[in-house]
This record gives sequence, structure tokens and C-alpha cells, in this order.
Amino acid sequence: MRQFTVAPSGCLQWRRRGCGSTLWDVTHPVLDLRALFSSRHGLILASARDENRLVATISETALQLRIPVWTWSAAGGLRAAGQPRAQLNTEEPKQALGFIKDLNRPAVVIFLDADPILNDTVALRALKELAGANMPGRTLVLTGIGTQIPSELTGLAVSWSLPAANRTEMRQVVDRVLQSMGTANLRVNTVNREALVDAVLGLTPAEAERIIMREALTDGSLDPGDEAAIHRARAAILSDDSPLDLLDPDAKLTDVGGLENLKQWLTVRGAGFEPAAREFGLDAPRGVLLAGVPGCGKSLVARAIAGSWGMALAALDTGRLHGSLVGESEKRLQRALSAAEAMAPVVLWIDEIEKAFAKPGDNDGGVSSRVLSVLLSWLQERPEGVFVVATSNDVNKLPPEVTRRGRFDEVFFVDLPSVSERAAILAYHLAERRRDPKRFDIARLADATDGFSGAELESALTSALYLAYSARTPLQTQQLLAEFADTVPLSQMRAEDVAALRTWARGRARPAQKVPA
Repeated sequence: MRQFTVAPSGCLQWRRRGCGSTLWDVTHPVLDLRALFSSRHGLILASARDENRLVATISETALQLRIPVWTWSAAGGLRAAGQPRAQLNTEEPKQALGFIKDLNRPAVVIFLDADPILNDTVALRALKELAGANMPGRTLVLTGIGTQIPSELTGLAVSWSLPAANRTEMRQVVDRVLQSMGTANLRVNTVNREALVDAVLGLTPAEAERIIMREALTDGSLDPGDEAAIHRARAAILSDDSPLDLLDPDAKLTDVGGLENLKQWLTVRGAGFEPAAREFGLDAPRGVLLAGVPGCGKSLVARAIAGSWGMALAALDTGRLHGSLVGESEKRLQRALSAAEAMAPVVLWIDEIEKAFAKPGDNDGGVSSRVLSVLLSWLQERPEGVFVVATSNDVNKLPPEVTRRGRFDEVFFVDLPSVSERAAILAYHLAERRRDPKRFDIARLADATDGFSGAELESALTSALYLAYSARTPLQTQQLLAEFADTVPLSQMRAEDVAALRTWARGRARPAQKVPA
């Protein structure tokens, strides 16, 4: 996918970024738009979280070039900038496009929430004819449809995204809010301004003002302790209206039994987020793919990474990813990934990645291919501060592009726990249920559970607790042994699948566990 960047000299340069539609990389929004308008691009797909700021940026750029600006919406029709009233009978997209055609002079026309144009065959035809006419000074800008170019507009449209307010802009917002708090008799207690700016980056100015004021009004003051609450509020806002769920990172790496190789690697990589690591010449860690047997702790590791590193944890809900309309799945994924970027630093957890991004099929109209293309491009070019943890129970269903170097820092294989790891897992779960592990024959229990996953160990232990409670007797080793004997683990029920996973892992993934000497 081609992409423009601005060189230090201010000249535009091409940069390649993956495959798919053309995307305009915004380093200086106004400068980039000036180049687009001046180079006779007839159709632009523009996106931003802040519609008001998006329209203002487009309008400012057009006015600098002395090009009139028009705005269309389904509710108000087509209206020229500075005019109080819209043109009559222009609420329908095809009517508005017909008016622009008859206008026959330079104009930047912003179509807000432009999906109706793509769903109307007559309007779509009119749009393509106007965009292809290559009239100097006339550019149609569509908003509300994402940056993935629909197949109908391939070759005509270019995508452009307005980034969130930068640090300088957001610092002005924070200063304005802090100043207004003084006039509202709200106290500001030794707040670190830069930390506050960090806490609201990625939000719109209006959102930033609201959550800062809300925290201050809660107890009448703004304290350093409010920064964490503002971080959480920011993550909740950014996860809204996207298939992202904000989760509580309720575990630490010390809660994970076994997986010593993986935990050691994560401990080393976690230091890469420190500012000093940049000065040392290190890039921030990017992510890890955890493949392996179901129930062996991969999901727990995702939560533990966020908890140990002090980051927010956002989970991509693949069940809410796909939509029924053409292009909807891609837009949902783009919204989720953009939200994750704005939440940084964040751990983005994609559980059972093979269910949403399996090898593309021939019976879905190309949706799988397009969604996969969006993910792969983003994985290759995602900004620092988003650490992706992808888990997979059936890695053979994944296309090879997902597992190749560059998408993730490392691929680990999580196998069934060894006897020592089973002992550690059993001791942990007994202690969690207020039982002293020393009162049980842990070694015997570990030997009796060969082939059990961590989830199966916990489930069997829970069943034994129910039986003990029903019998009104203390939980004992013998009850656990009896429950383990009645349990048929997945490694027996699906022995061929487990063997296939282990075969795949040889030479392709690092073992998460220490290999016995």
C-alpha cells in the first residue's frame, strides 16, 4: 500500500506500507491536504474520531488555496461555507452530486457520513463520473466510511486520516482546563501537567476536558492520583463503538505456573518500554504469538503481561468483528485498531486469532481476505506502545503471513504442563481456595495428572471441592485422585490434534516451558 510521508525538508516522499488501498500518512495534516488538493485528486476518503476537527482542517486547507468549501449531510443537504441555508432539494446524495456537476467550478465538497452514496447505484455512478473528470480545483471528500477503499472506487479514491490532537494541541487543552478550574473553585494539587497530557492523548479536546473536569468534580480537586482514573476513562471511551473490550488486568506473571522460558523473555522485553531503551537504540516491543494446546494458560499470560507491565488491557472481540454490510467488517477492525493505538501504552489481546483471521475462503465474497489485509498491514506498521498478544489453539488454520517475522517479536509454543509445572499449578489453585498445599500430597497428584492441561487441573479440583462440600468433609488428596481418575483430558480425546500441534511447533516456535535436561 503506497503512503505519503513528509521529509524534514517539507518535500513529499513515497513510502510503501503493506498491501491494499492507498493511505495518506499524516505528518502535517494541512500540508498533506494541500498537496492532495493541488495534485487534482478528485476523491478522498477522510477519517477522524473528531468530526468537527476534521471538517475544520479540510475547510482551512481549502480556504488557504482559495477554493470554496461545501458541506453535505443527509439531514441538511448541501450548503456553502458561510451561508446560513442549504441548497433546496439536495438532501438526497444524487441530487447533491447533480448540483455539484452543474456548478462546474472549483470546490471542495465534504460529504458527511457518506455511506448512502455507496448504497445508491445512481449516486455511486455520479460520484465516479465527477471524481474521474479530473477538474482542477474540484475535490469530493467522503467521511464516515473508513479508510479502506471500496472495490467500486479503486483507482479513483485516495484515503487520508487526520491523526488525534498532538501533544502541543492537547497541552493547550490541559492548560485551558486547569485555568478554568481556578475560576470554578476547584483545587489543583501538584498535578504533573505532562502526565496529565499523556493521560488524555488520543481523545478529542472535548472528551479530554470532560474527563478531567469529571475527576476534579468528584472530590473538588485534581490530584496526582486522578491520573490513573483518567487513563481508565480514556480507555473506556476509546473502546466504545468498536469490537474492543476493556478488561481488568487482574493477574501478574508470578501468578502463571510454569512457562519459565516465556516469562523470562517477557521480563527482558518489558524493560524495552523504558525511555532509556530508546536512547540505547532499542525499539519498543511489538508483540508475541502464543500457539499451543487449549487450556494451558495462554489467556492468563495475556492478562498477566498487562498487569505486570502496568498497562491497560484491551481484548479484540472477534465475535463482533464481522458485519453484514459490504466493507463493514474492515471498518470495525480499523476502528478497533485505531482505538488501540490511541490507548497506548496498551496490551491488545487477540484471543483465538485463527477464528477471525483464518486462511481466506472462497465463499465469503472476499471479506476474509480484506480483513486479513487490514490486520497484516497494521501489524507491520503499528506504532510503538501497542503490544499485541495473539493466542491460537489451532495455528494450522492461520495463513503463513501472520506467523512470519515482523508481525510479532516471537512465536512461542505452549505445551501441556510438565510434572513440576502441574505441581506448581495445583499448589496455586489450592492456595487460591484457602487450602494449605502442604496438607496434600502434591507430588502424587502431579504424577496422577499426566496429560492434563492447567484448565483441566483447575476444573477437576473444583469438582472435588463440590463433592467434599456435599459430603461435609474436608478436601483430601484421595478425593482429588478419584476426580482426576474420572477425568479424560483433551490430550487423550484429541491425541492426534495435540500431536499435530507439537509437530508444527518443531523449528517454528520457541518452547514456552523449560526443556527437561
